[in-house]
Amino acid sequence: MAQPSDEARVLTLHSLPQPGSSGLPGAARTRAGRWKMLALLLVCAAPVLASYFSYHVLRPEGRRNYGELIVPLRPLPAFSGSAANGQQVALTQLKDQWLLISVADSACAAACQRHLHLQRQLRETLGKEKGRLDWVWLRTGAAPLSEPLQQATASAQVLQVDEQELAGWLQPAPGQDLPDHLYLVDPQGNWMLRFPAHLDPQRARRDLHRLLRASSFWDQPGRPPP
Repeated sequence: MAQPSDEARVLTLHSLPQPGSSGLPGAARTRAGRWKMLALLLVCAAPVLASYFSYHVLRPEGRRNYGELIVPLRPLPAFSGSAANGQQVALTQLKDQWLLISVADSACAAACQRHLHLQRQLRETLGKEKGRLDWVWLRTGAAPLSEPLQQATASAQVLQVDEQELAGWLQPAPGQDLPDHLYLVDPQGNWMLRFPAHLDPQRARRDLHRLLRASSFWDQPGRPPP
């Protein structure tokens, strides 16, 4: 029987697949890389997606929410406020926590004192979740804080801010003034809820519990280290 020529042997041997030469492993690596990239993007976007989910948990059309949802969301402004020690604090530094905000003149009349008391009480009713919410008083005017007010707000974030700059961010409901409401900012730094004037504490508490519960899988107490 005729033997294959040397040329045929060479061609036959070179036609055999060599280890690692197949295109399949390369394609598999490409697919794996794409899946990893997609997973990374989802992880990065999760807080934002979850935040939007939280907003829609309180659907206006379902009348489940007590506070009024703010659409579109309004991010924390770039201006700063002055702390009691004179330090300038950028409002954007307050993000990464839920913020329950009141606004009032530094003299703090009866309505202001009521709001400060309600803020503290609402935070305390959150129990173990209270570490996820800061209560904030943005005070206007140049009057110095009285000693009783300093003691009453020792655990609050109190910043003296410019009233005109503040009015460019927060807005009251029609027919109301800025100090008439409490305002809620999410951990992403967006003003997203305005509680009605003449606040009903029980209904406000339910809104806070619902939002904290909806965001519990991604929002943690405290701010990340700088």
